[in-house]
Amino acid sequence: MGTRPGTRAVTCFYQAILVLVWFRKGEDKATLGAGFGVSRATAYRYVAEAVRVLAAQTPTLHEALRRVAADGWSHVILDGKLFDTDRLAETTVSVKGDTIDAWHSGKHRDFGANIQAVMRPDGLPIWTSDAMPGHLHDLTCAQRLDVTGALYWAASELRLPTLADSGYEGVGQGIHAPCKQPAAGRRLAVDNWTYNSVLRSMRCLGERGFAILVGRWRTLRHSTASPRQAGDIVRAALHLTHFEYRYLPDSC
Repeated sequence: MGTRPGTRAVTCFYQAILVLVWFRKGEDKATLGAGFGVSRATAYRYVAEAVRVLAAQTPTLHEALRRVAADGWSHVILDGKLFDTDRLAETTVSVKGDTIDAWHSGKHRDFGANIQAVMRPDGLPIWTSDAMPGHLHDLTCAQRLDVTGALYWAASELRLPTLADSGYEGVGQGIHAPCKQPAAGRRLAVDNWTYNSVLRSMRCLGERGFAILVGRWRTLRHSTASPRQAGDIVRAALHLTHFEYRYLPDSC
């Protein structure tokens, strides 16, 4: 971080250990700092520094897609997840004109940040997005973050289609979502039913991506930081996951 030698309460090694304990165990920062002999403010600063450094190492979406294509994978999987956070007193106007909590998800009935992620066919997450307000739909988040634009490019230039759930229906060419059940109790046509079965059997492994992140890094299960910081925290956890899976760039 460019600090002068001898000005730190602990060495870089112990700062790294402190941050890894925070990611793995989700410990309270004040308690964690006491265990390492530093103040609460220093523990918060050390974690924030490490999150910035780790998040900066993750690839862009285009870089991640190029690598997946170069590795010979047939497709990628798109999914979104609400990462649970403390309540944030920020309001917005809904499509119906009502004032609502910006970071509250009506679907999940909880506060949090919407994170979009792209996974390999085996479920390993390769990219995660910035945090978006929890009240937004997955498709809206993907469009506002220009995730869909990168996936269109991958489908046309890299021959790398995307599989998604029904929440992304109608998003565009190259992103395949299940056909919805017809109204009035009608049944799906046999070919559409078969298409859905094949798609879901391949896409279901994408659920493993978020499970890897949340299961391995307990601090992601609930964050007391601002929901706007969730994107960097999840990206930092993604980089640590890539390190454990030895999925880092060749230069590393």
